[in-house]
Amino acid sequence: MKQVTRAAAVLAIVTGILGVVSQAQQSSAPEVNGVKAVTISRKPTPGATKPEFTSVTLLPGRALLVQQITAFFPGKGEVNVLAEPLGNLEEAAKVLNEKDTPNGDLAYRMGAAFLFPYPNRIRGKLSADGKTLTTEWQGHTITLPANNIGTQPGAERHAMHGLILKTPVEDLQVTHTADGGSVSGIIHGGNFNGHWLSKTDLVIKVTLTAEGVDAAIVAHNVGNESEPVAIAWHPYFNLPSNDRKQVRLHVPASAMAQVDNYDNVFPTGKIVPVAGTAYDFQAPEGKALGGQFLDDNFSHLTSSGGPIVVTITDPAAHYGVHIEGLTPNIKTIQVYAPPAKNFIAVEHQFNFADPFGKEWGNMDTDMVTLAPGKSTQWHVRLKVFVP
Repeated sequence: MKQVTRAAAVLAIVTGILGVVSQAQQSSAPEVNGVKAVTISRKPTPGATKPEFTSVTLLPGRALLVQQITAFFPGKGEVNVLAEPLGNLEEAAKVLNEKDTPNGDLAYRMGAAFLFPYPNRIRGKLSADGKTLTTEWQGHTITLPANNIGTQPGAERHAMHGLILKTPVEDLQVTHTADGGSVSGIIHGGNFNGHWLSKTDLVIKVTLTAEGVDAAIVAHNVGNESEPVAIAWHPYFNLPSNDRKQVRLHVPASAMAQVDNYDNVFPTGKIVPVAGTAYDFQAPEGKALGGQFLDDNFSHLTSSGGPIVVTITDPAAHYGVHIEGLTPNIKTIQVYAPPAKNFIAVEHQFNFADPFGKEWGNMDTDMVTLAPGKSTQWHVRLKVFVP
């Protein structure tokens, strides 16, 4: 009972006054994992002279995965802010319901999935059947699903992107306001089917206004021992012009993690400067992507006392989006941008990849140690603009 009470208290703090779900909207929405999708929306301000967000569609059956975000651009109309690698809502719902893995891995290949208690890759000792791996944290053994592997000969199976990809939220609350609304829910994760230490409750909330879309998570340790946690988001940002080469990316990072190759994408333990290299995206106006492949973890972030802001600018479409990391425990940013695809994935996360790996030596890999009864927060805001 204490676990439910604590989570409900956190939900009340982050949710505020709750509204009622539109029955008409709910009845027409497809189901994913047995729960209907939810959309909150607003009409553009009459005579609007700058871009405004207009809708957010979420999947409560998949940890409030954000399937799509739309924005109105004067003179252009509505634009999809997120790419749709698995298709539109109906198509994605069919794929998730019929073709997904037991771990829910297709969730991080679409829209914007929330990742907990770890984003990115974790290596370890593989079990005989290849289904799980073990790693260690402060003398504790952690057993994780070995849910990912590269495509090249010799690729190593590993764990990736957390343990909530297929988890529905409880206590779903949808609020409609004059300027948008919000959707929130709780995940009573426990020890995630024995895969993690202690017990965790998560409160996830997504808010829509004309000026921004906010995604926020509060993680609360409701168990009896300390646990390492990290939070991230995996949004695929759309490039409206369909001309990736001229799209510009700004990442306020002076260093990046060296990786073994772009198939495993395992860190070597070396942090290297980006200045003067193809990976230097620090200029305020960003750098054109051209044909460059990216699947890299950037660090040593610069904020000037404000948020950690990554900017994607599509000059040909007169379109731009700021991705603002608002909590100070966001220490790295993973960027995934394959040249043949019309998206850039930008993940504001707490930690470096493979955070328990021996390659890091004694370096702090920025997992947050959450003591019993303690909480940590993660918060990212999106803004759209005309460059």
